[in-house]
This record gives sequence, structure tokens and C-alpha cells, in this order.
Amino acid sequence: MAYMYILECSDRSTYVGSTRDLNRRLIQHNEGMGALYTRARLPVRLLYFEEFQNVGDAFRREKQVQTWGRAKRLALVHGRLEELNRLSRKPRRSG
Repeated sequence: MAYMYILECSDRSTYVGSTRDLNRRLIQHNEGMGALYTRARLPVRLLYFEEFQNVGDAFRREKQVQTWGRAKRLALVHGRLEELNRLSRKPRRSG
């Protein structure tokens, strides 16, 4: 199995990652051996995860959710799936 996960950091920011071993990865994050982003924002806590059959699918989902803003990530965490489309970021205008 593989997982895409969302953490909440001590500063209330969110972090999105993927792993094959969710429990081990959470321990690594909280021991300061995870991503640079989370090392400066300890402790972290697991808010949400999704299971996948392979790590490639988990990684693709991680990259998708990383592009989302905080409000959209939290809607996913809280199961408010009907809000996801509305919370999508609008494309930036050029010029």
C-alpha cells in the first residue's frame, strides 16, 4: 500500500506528502527527520490520508493536492467534497 497524507503543523499550516509506510513517516516528521518544511513547524499531526495500491498513484495525488489552497485542503479533510470545485483557484490573468 501507499498513502497520500495531509499534516497540520504547529503553526496551523498544512503539509502534503506521500509514503509507503504512513506510521513510520509520521514518526520521522515528528522527530525532525521529515521534510525541511515540517522540521521548523513541530509537532505535526495527521489530519487526513488516502490509500493507494502503488506509490506512483499516491505521488500523483500528492502533487495534485499540493497545488490546492488551505481552504480546499481542509474541505477534503472534513469531507466537504461538494465544496472542492468552488474552492478551486482561478487561473491568474496575465498582463
